[in-house]
Amino acid sequence: MTEPLPRGANFRRAKFLWELGLSVAGNPATPYGGDRDMCITVGNGSGEHFRPALRMATGSPILALDVAGGSLEMAMVNPSGFLTQAYRGVGLFDKPLPLRTIAIYPSWDRFVFMVHPKTGLKSLRDVKERKYPLHVSVKEDITHSTRVFIDQALSYYDFSLADIVAWGGTLNLTGSPKDARRMNALESGELDAIFDEGLDVWMQEALNHGLQLLDLEDGHFDHLAKLGWRKVMVEKDRFKGVTRDHACIDYGGWPLYAHADLPEHIAYEVAAGVAARAEQIVWEYAYTGVEQVFSDTEGTPMDVPLHPGAERFYREYLAKKGR
Repeated sequence: MTEPLPRGANFRRAKFLWELGLSVAGNPATPYGGDRDMCITVGNGSGEHFRPALRMATGSPILALDVAGGSLEMAMVNPSGFLTQAYRGVGLFDKPLPLRTIAIYPSWDRFVFMVHPKTGLKSLRDVKERKYPLHVSVKEDITHSTRVFIDQALSYYDFSLADIVAWGGTLNLTGSPKDARRMNALESGELDAIFDEGLDVWMQEALNHGLQLLDLEDGHFDHLAKLGWRKVMVEKDRFKGVTRDHACIDYGGWPLYAHADLPEHIAYEVAAGVAARAEQIVWEYAYTGVEQVFSDTEGTPMDVPLHPGAERFYREYLAKKGR
């Protein structure tokens, strides 16, 4: 089935460019931290210079500074917790930024700390107190959101990945959560620990090879909550080998956000695009329908309010549905 497009040859050209951009950005040889992100610019190209009206980009959590500063109209971040930090002015951000949610792409995920019982470690506190030389698998890009979160989590105990290395430990560096470098080391028994998200693609194999989930202390959860991280559960029936519901950190939701002062009609039009193009958008399994994209759900954690334009669209959408 041919994907529906707006009428006109110009939109076929735009789709052509979109596919080429995906090919370049999606080159598997490009490392994390390389040219893997895209900025979609809508504007007027009828004159000598292209005049941008709406720029929407994927990228790091600190792109929030570009949105707040006006270099971008909108950005998309993974996960929602980092937008919360920008809105509250905590964690990565030293002051609150005037940001609002446009929509949230549904994504179920969790961040966990897994350690092999051969280490004798029962908590992250044990790692610090024993100065344990872990062989731990983490993302290779030091700017990756997971590395930022790990820094924030370990800071509660006043140590870092650099300290683990200083104690004689080693970092197993990966790109994707199921990078062959991780999975081969896991299978060979080399790994002591994995600190990561993307559970559905690697955690079952980690459990199969003996790694176990580390519990976080109540005070640690309180510390992380102040930084915008939600306490959630990995249910025991989700993975074979998990014997009880495990409390961990929510790493779900991919919010699209904008400056609070973005003209309402632009926010409304983008929000309306979710409903208009819902059948063309490639959704993850966490997606349950258009309403979810504008609501606080398990797959769309929302701690930053909707932009008035998006909120108006959502009210009208619900009214049309008789809700």
